[in-house]
Amino acid sequence: MPRIALFPGSFDPFTNGHLDIVWRGVKLFDEVVVAIGTNSSKQRYLPVEQMVALIAGLFEDEPRVSVRTFKGLTAEFAREVGASYLLRGLRTSPDFEYEKPIAYGNQLVNVDLETVFLLTSPALSAVSSTIIRDIHRFGGNVDALVPFPLPPPAR
Repeated sequence: MPRIALFPGSFDPFTNGHLDIVWRGVKLFDEVVVAIGTNSSKQRYLPVEQMVALIAGLFEDEPRVSVRTFKGLTAEFAREVGASYLLRGLRTSPDFEYEKPIAYGNQLVNVDLETVFLLTSPALSAVSSTIIRDIHRFGGNVDALVPFPLPPPAR
């Protein structure tokens, strides 16, 4: 049975830190599904369709990585795609405290789902999607923080 990991997030935008977690996940699992979830409490900065295309382009030569979108519970979507693992990156100890109850909740919904935490590579640990959005929104250069050029900010 293949070891499938689901890497869920809003990926708004997908960062070099996210890219690092996917490539490290490919070393651990047979397949990694990058799952862009819809968060009803957040308004997206970049259109989800555009992010799917950009992320998929990064992995066009890696058949073990796919990109999907989903609505609803992450644990249910993991079951739908046959994933037994959730892949999560941790930058800081507050990230762990935030992720821990989510992992417990996911396991209540899907008892066969294990959450695997990877520490973010030190060089990437200070960068978040929020920081990138703020810099980009005001015309700053984020090229060193993301694996593909972002479209110009909306004016």
